[in-house]
Amino acid sequence: MVTPLIELSGIRKRYGGGDRPEVEVLHGIDLCIFSGEFVAFVGASGSGKSTLMNLIGCLDRPSEGRYRFAGRDVADFDADRLAWLRREAFGFVFQGYHLIASETARENVEVPALYAGLPEDERRRRASALLERLGLGGRQDNRPNQLSGGQQQRVSIARALVNGGRIILADEPTGALDSHSGAEVMALLHELAAAGHTVILITHDRDVAAQAKRVIEIHDGRITHDSGPSTPSTVLPLPELDGAPEHSAGLRDELVEATRTAWRAMRMNRGRTGLTLLGIIIGVASVILMLAIGEGARQRIVEQLGSMGTTIMYLGSKPPASGGPVGTISEDDLEAVQGLAEIRRVMPVIGDPILVRHGNVERTIYVFAGSEALPQIFRWPVKHGRFFNSREHAEMAPVVVVGNKAYQYFFPGVANPIGRHLLIGNAPFEVIGVMSSRGADGWGQNYDDMVFIPYRAGRARVYKTQTQPDYTVIDVVSPAVVETAETAISRLLTDRHGREDFGIGNAAAKVKAEMRTRDAMTVMLSLIAAVSLVVGGIGVMNVMLMTVRERTREIGIRMATGARQRDIQRQFLTEAVLIALSGGLIGVAAGLTIGGALLLWGIPVVFSLSAIVGAFACAIATGLIFGWLPARQASRLDPVVALAGE
Repeated sequence: MVTPLIELSGIRKRYGGGDRPEVEVLHGIDLCIFSGEFVAFVGASGSGKSTLMNLIGCLDRPSEGRYRFAGRDVADFDADRLAWLRREAFGFVFQGYHLIASETARENVEVPALYAGLPEDERRRRASALLERLGLGGRQDNRPNQLSGGQQQRVSIARALVNGGRIILADEPTGALDSHSGAEVMALLHELAAAGHTVILITHDRDVAAQAKRVIEIHDGRITHDSGPSTPSTVLPLPELDGAPEHSAGLRDELVEATRTAWRAMRMNRGRTGLTLLGIIIGVASVILMLAIGEGARQRIVEQLGSMGTTIMYLGSKPPASGGPVGTISEDDLEAVQGLAEIRRVMPVIGDPILVRHGNVERTIYVFAGSEALPQIFRWPVKHGRFFNSREHAEMAPVVVVGNKAYQYFFPGVANPIGRHLLIGNAPFEVIGVMSSRGADGWGQNYDDMVFIPYRAGRARVYKTQTQPDYTVIDVVSPAVVETAETAISRLLTDRHGREDFGIGNAAAKVKAEMRTRDAMTVMLSLIAAVSLVVGGIGVMNVMLMTVRERTREIGIRMATGARQRDIQRQFLTEAVLIALSGGLIGVAAGLTIGGALLLWGIPVVFSLSAIVGAFACAIATGLIFGWLPARQASRLDPVVALAGE
């Protein structure tokens, strides 16, 4: 006995249930259709013809009963196997044509071949050949709205045939056509039947049904008449059901298709797409700029404060907490401190505002008496001349180095003040150098307004009553040992004095605290900027949800032509990522452009490659994360419901 191609046993289909009234559309259909038959189902509207076609074409599943395809129970097929069967065995011709509006005629025909995994050149060759055969060779690049009804129906027939179309399911193929176009379509169906295709025609027109070899009448969901099986002269071989491939469309081809479709959708909705991109652009540009400005500010702080902060501490006398006289820091104490492994340099300092004169110019300024190590400790170079040396310091030489602003006070218009003299208090000092511009430190002292003399010369010639330093500057070997050095100094002096009658000001800790504050502010601003990325992601999700709703019918068409759930999900996820990718690229360009403008305005900006890459990667991740839900929703649509959508 010949195994029926399609065998239906006790098929029932019900809709509704739960909180909705249940309606049974098909009532126990029993039917066998053999390969190569030309069958027409005829009946009035609402008789269940289209529902039966959807079940036969594996677009829907029965509520009860058994459907066997070539002897195999379709109930055992999962969603991917059903998609494979629709793609390899069936070809659908719908009354409403169901062409994808944004695609050309050739691209519409290529859709099933794409999901069959055919290379692009082969897809194009097949589609062009079919359209030429159907008289549409000159209309291949026209979109559906540029074609007549008869031409659109021929495109849908070409689409049904591109993968072989062993079984043609034609639902009211002439219902929306004039008589001439309808006759052309019927002639094509006769040709296909003669070539061995199994043709199943759904119609309410008895004259159209009469052209089939077998006529089955349906009334109120039941078969009321069947003219009986016919014997075809030619039968096309069926695809091997056990050979269903694991993969359909190639990943590259599908990504290309998804990208092309996405660009078209973005162009068709420019305003909506632009607003969605704006959120991503602002987010990416803001993250890049906030991090760049934060890094620029951080480096400027390091530059300004590093010379007096990252390795510097200040030591001074104070009364002990338990009471008693103020402690004394002796030269022996300083030599002992200098001997600690963590200490690089020790510089005692005496300083006070003193009247300084040159000719008719006099000004009360801060006179800083320190050691020859000052330029190294403060990382502060001399601009003109030189700084005093250890010999001059030891010999109490009357030499002075002036700050940049002090130089302008006392020697306006003088290109080189080296060799001139300043009267500090009542003692004359020879100018041997001018310091470079430094500015104020983080504690309000402006070093450019000062003059600098050797410590010993200061005690002997200016601060004659001073018995000990006002304070001592201590330079630690590295920022990593600042805390260790502070502990070591405290322990040493406590042992020497027997009490804690000194204080240590940790400038390095203050600088680190300042840096931590700046870093925290940068992180906070970057997080605020990142919020706009999240807002942009929500915009992407919103747009994709609207896109799924607007393209529901397209999703149904793709499913009917063989797309699996993962194919649909991948396509819409690719579209979401493409939106995010576009926004990310524009955002990077905007961030770099604005940052460049800020640099021209003198605002410190330091771009970080990792920040740029990170912001761009976050944009892509945003597209993936917020595009996943709409893509998943699209992939889980019921093919029949999707085809009926607008």
